[in-house]
Amino acid sequence: MDFPLFKTKIDNVDKKFDLTDFEQRKQYFELKAGSEITKLRDFLRANTFVAYLLGKKNSGKGTYAKMFQEVVSPDRISHFSVGDMIRSFDETVQNFDKLGGFKKELEKVYRGFVSLDEIIKAMQSRNTQVLLPSELILALVKMELAKRPKNSIFIDGFPRNLDQISYSLFFRDLIGYRDDSDVFVLIDVPETVIDERIKSRVICPLCQTSRGLKLMPSKNVGFDEEKKEFYLLCDNPGCSGARMVPKEGDKFGIDPIRERLKIDEGLIKQAFGLYGIPKVLLRNALPVAVASDMVDEYELTPEFYYEMKDGQIAMKQKPWQVKDDEGLMSHSLMAPPVVVALIKQLVVALSL
Repeated sequence: MDFPLFKTKIDNVDKKFDLTDFEQRKQYFELKAGSEITKLRDFLRANTFVAYLLGKKNSGKGTYAKMFQEVVSPDRISHFSVGDMIRSFDETVQNFDKLGGFKKELEKVYRGFVSLDEIIKAMQSRNTQVLLPSELILALVKMELAKRPKNSIFIDGFPRNLDQISYSLFFRDLIGYRDDSDVFVLIDVPETVIDERIKSRVICPLCQTSRGLKLMPSKNVGFDEEKKEFYLLCDNPGCSGARMVPKEGDKFGIDPIRERLKIDEGLIKQAFGLYGIPKVLLRNALPVAVASDMVDEYELTPEFYYEMKDGQIAMKQKPWQVKDDEGLMSHSLMAPPVVVALIKQLVVALSL
């Protein structure tokens, strides 16, 4: 697969934005993709689209969709996570008070070769060896979307396996979006980026807010004199500022999910070869040799490091460099430039 380089840099424009600041991010998008955003807003006044997000686990699918929603039209765009829906289904089958009514509603739309009783029994026994049939997932999606207003929608997590690729060709009909434009959004992220995101992740033990000492720190940093290491304190306004800790298993990085990553890569390749559906190709990283010609420096993912000086902690940063899947030294991109590429390519895909 060939994911082309995408240029967001505007020649002879010397402006710098803090992309972590909401107001500055609005100005950034207006500069980088203002005319395309206007076209999309005009389209969304009377139309909707269905976009399938395909990328490896932890590739940023939800982040990109939610930022697109924030920038273009929060009221007319939805992000729908199939994974979250399945987790909700798992909770429902364990709740006997809710299960009866839920099952009656599900029976109205489910058509499949495995009975609902068998599926529910397997879920209640926490039998992880039983995979949920595609027909059940389609029925659950249809039920869930029927509760929501008909917006343009980013489907995150479908198709989930190669068998479901063919379902995606008729997905908009199955969920009642019969005349909508549909598009595949394929995301290319080096596995080294995913690995480092996982390994550097820490969470708040109280509110579960996620940050990263190396890649996405909180505003508050401490130093453990006994262990001689820096740590983060939660900066969620609704939290008490607890010390953030590594998530169990994160030290292994991508090792526990390598099989899932292989499946995801196969899905992307399969979708790439489909005819008749437009494709938006997003890449998270650019070769170091060309990055300065394609993007502004503030669009590169920063790597944070810390120094202790005169009893004070100084937080410093530099552009993060990683090797891509071909071993080429590259810069990872922050989410906003990837979303700029999404906006511009979607305008073309929708023929606006």
